[in-house]
Amino acid sequence: MQIILADTIFSDGTILRDHGIVFDKTIIEVSPNDKLRERYGEQCVELGEGSVVVPGLINSHVHLEFSANRSTLTYGEFMPWLSSVIASRNDLINECDNKCITYAIETMLQHGITAFGAVSSYGFDLEPCAKAPQKVVYFNELIGSDPQMADALYSDFQERLFASQEIDRIGFYPSIAIHSPYSVHRILIQKALTYASKKKLRVTAHLLESTAEREWLDRNSGSFAPFFQNFLKQTKAANTAEEFLGYFRETPTLFTHAVHASEEELSMIAEGNHTLIHCPISNRLLGNGVLDLTRLSDKEIRFVCGTDGLSSNYTLDLFEEMKIALFIHPNDDLLKLAHRLWQSVTADAAEALKLNCGKISPTFDADFLVMRIEYPINEQLPIHLITQAHTIESIYIYGDKIQ
Repeated sequence: MQIILADTIFSDGTILRDHGIVFDKTIIEVSPNDKLRERYGEQCVELGEGSVVVPGLINSHVHLEFSANRSTLTYGEFMPWLSSVIASRNDLINECDNKCITYAIETMLQHGITAFGAVSSYGFDLEPCAKAPQKVVYFNELIGSDPQMADALYSDFQERLFASQEIDRIGFYPSIAIHSPYSVHRILIQKALTYASKKKLRVTAHLLESTAEREWLDRNSGSFAPFFQNFLKQTKAANTAEEFLGYFRETPTLFTHAVHASEEELSMIAEGNHTLIHCPISNRLLGNGVLDLTRLSDKEIRFVCGTDGLSSNYTLDLFEEMKIALFIHPNDDLLKLAHRLWQSVTADAAEALKLNCGKISPTFDADFLVMRIEYPINEQLPIHLITQAHTIESIYIYGDKIQ
């Protein structure tokens, strides 16, 4: 059992001054420092002035297999970016070996990310994720819109999924990703969701990221039309957005992006108790627009934040992601938005990913950061922690000091 006494604890929307934590693998108690000193005496570790303890951050959506990218891919619009991904895919994947992926994982840890959802297209990141110190929700991705290839594609997906299910360590959760409505045939979707339901696996999917996707799903037209005709000899979308969402009606899912979702589709997301993953930097770099958070609030849809991968981001830093979000949503009240963003990378992300962390509260896993700041603490701390310089002095996962 350990006891640390902090200047401030910030968790689940609450700022507690002069409070400490008693913990082992989980949080046992959160109490005022004076009470803990009286009870535990020299067992207490004094963190001192300017110490702020926050829950470990949770990156709900990251692609690690493209972590070799720095300036190879084309930014500004979705279709030029996608074309550059296809042209450079083999080179980028070959350049990113276990060492490259491990470095990306270590970089996330240095930025205070103690849990992440990794969307794996090929399974090349399995070993580094299995060895990661963080909690990992490992989303094996299913893709394929050609019904004639359904059996072969599902067999490959199963092989990767089964390999991840053989990993036996605390904090590693084999899961399923359905790539998107335009890229997965309904036969594959239904088979995968049936298996997910049977095995109680977590599920994620990309949804309505770009205007190109919107036009293709709605009218089988737009810039996706020549792409699908040239590459896959398809003239019709595999699903409409409504059909796609209908498959998930009984499966609470984390849908990534949804920038171009209609009111009707948002209503379906709300009715299905789904979660949206907001990736503001990726959305900007690929020219996809800005997610309207007001529409989510109106329908009581939970959102969480993710960095996406280094194929569509310049960093895997959730502090940077939150900072960008503060500035691209100018109509939202600043302090309220800062609180929502903190929830989106801690408590809400943990709940969406079914993890027992994200809060500094009794019975939750002892996953937290000890930060050091050099400015006065007040009610606007959530803003300052995002925008001001700070140092992450210590990182704890399951009560063990990782750094």
